Amino acid sequence: MKEPPQLRFLIVDDEQSIRRLCMTVGQGLDFKCAEAETGEAALGSLEISPPDVVVADLKLPNMSGTELLGRIKQMLPHTEVAIMTGHGSIESAVEAMRQGAYDYIEKPFRVERLRQLLQRMADKVRLVNENQFLRDRVSASAELEGIIGTSTSMQDVLRIVSRLKDTRTPVLIQGESGTGKELVARAIHFRGPLAPMPFIAVDCGTLVPTLMESELFGHEKGAFTGALKTKAGLFQAANGGTIFLDEIGELPLEMQAKLLRVLQEREIRPVGSNQRMSVDVRVIAATNRDLEAAYRAGTFRKDLYFRLNVVSVHIPSLRERRSDIPPLIHCFLDRYAPGENIQLTPAAMKSLLQYDWPGNVRELENSIARALALGDHRTIDVGDLPPAVRGTHDGDRSRADVQDLSTTALADLERMTILRVFEQAGGDKALAGRMLGISRATLYRKLKRYQIPLRGSQKETAVRPA
Repeated sequence: MKEPPQLRFLIVDDEQSIRRLCMTVGQGLDFKCAEAETGEAALGSLEISPPDVVVADLKLPNMSGTELLGRIKQMLPHTEVAIMTGHGSIESAVEAMRQGAYDYIEKPFRVERLRQLLQRMADKVRLVNENQFLRDRVSASAELEGIIGTSTSMQDVLRIVSRLKDTRTPVLIQGESGTGKELVARAIHFRGPLAPMPFIAVDCGTLVPTLMESELFGHEKGAFTGALKTKAGLFQAANGGTIFLDEIGELPLEMQAKLLRVLQEREIRPVGSNQRMSVDVRVIAATNRDLEAAYRAGTFRKDLYFRLNVVSVHIPSLRERRSDIPPLIHCFLDRYAPGENIQLTPAAMKSLLQYDWPGNVRELENSIARALALGDHRTIDVGDLPPAVRGTHDGDRSRADVQDLSTTALADLERMTILRVFEQAGGDKALAGRMLGISRATLYRKLKRYQIPLRGSQKETAVRPA
């Protein structure tokens, strides 16, 4: 069973001994701990490293714990905050609870009392996160086709996305071509409060170098040959929303410097203009390159790298999450041949699982579309697959972990995938189908085939094979 993600704990107190004690207790509970001496310092750290659990002293220099509570709840509504108070301030602590504090703890306190408080707060955070995560996964499958998968690595990606959607923090999405970086960027934007605002996607690799600045920041009439009228740039088009800079590593150094100024000053200057214009844009960048190696080699600005890489999301390659291949295949079958009940032979599924997919999910989708175009629309066999994919069925095996895959093992893999999602969905067939990316009819066939129990209202029944 996968361990729950490490939670972030922030202690805010002007007494160093109290901070040290609380951090020791937090570390014992496997929290990632941070400390702040004042409310101002605590607020300054929220966007950089948003905490899950906060314990703040009621009496802080310049800002009370109650004021800090209100500011934290405004910025991070799901963060749990507890208040520390002395004997004479119980009424203030109770009032803080009315304003959203989880609980309060009296000074001096026993270590065990603090440990229990932190554990209860952590349990609530994890429960809320799990419920939100399940809802977000369903939303991802229903609204943004392509983010499909029950593997641990994809669950981690979706968990991060669910946390990022409510912030405006810059995000750097890293992953190979075809892994779905733009889908993740869209999920971050469209599932958060910015959803009604513009989402502008820019492929930096396709921008014409001589017109790059004009495309991004706009230009004035007559600024250069061919500039017949004033034109707004893509940053202006994205104002109030999100700009997605795909393949950010392809920008030349000169343009990187101008982009850095925009990120720092939140202003743009159109080509040919002396006037600066304010823009309020969230930046999500993506790359299939190693930007850390690039800045060490001098081909990417170090300061821009750290400006963009506030939060990094790594999208795993398809070969790193092979258990997601069956649900992805069923998703593409339902997309390109809805209602046709097309089946894959065990040999075809085996080839698809053994192939290394250098083009990732995009290549898998193209392979299924090709097989449907060339096949009989009843069964997909090895011969319907692209030569590169079916070559692994007959030739040498490049990966030791798939050499011994048998038909039974493949069926077991699919059964375990469906069973896991069906359990996560609490027996809800429609919900499970959306999470797997397959239609309800396809799910019924799979449930019958693998004799997966259905949860009835009074007792469990099993769908028997027809």
